[in-house]
Amino acid sequence: MSNREKPAIPPDMIAFNRTVIDEYRKTNGKQAGGMTGRHFILLTTTGARSGEPRTAVLGYGRHGDDVVVIASDNGAVGHPKWYLNLLAKPDATVEVDGEKFEARARTARPEERDELAKVVPYLENQQKLTEREIPIVVLERIDR
Repeated sequence: MSNREKPAIPPDMIAFNRTVIDEYRKTNGKQAGGMTGRHFILLTTTGARSGEPRTAVLGYGRHGDDVVVIASDNGAVGHPKWYLNLLAKPDATVEVDGEKFEARARTARPEERDELAKVVPYLENQQKLTEREIPIVVLERIDR
């Protein structure tokens, strides 16, 4: 992907995400600093190998009652770990707009992609960064 520049990411993404997660949880979803005005969720999956909870910070869109995310990993060659975790165990916890709920994840079917892509407008730019088809993931609320 020679002529395509990847988005700027912090040099220590783990530390950056840890800070964002802590801030999000302390403020019940209200962000300050560099994340002010950004729309994202916290997605907690179960590690496929470790069995431990793993939380990722992800941009999202809404489609009806569902939350929609893309497994881009900033255009990486392989799928992000959180997506692999969901393939192994699709139940997850979503934190969005100060609300926390359980969800079941599924990869969008081919016939849904065009419709769902409309709610994650950055998919097109992310797709240009990689040869693999970036999965669109639908997080469906589990009523308990």
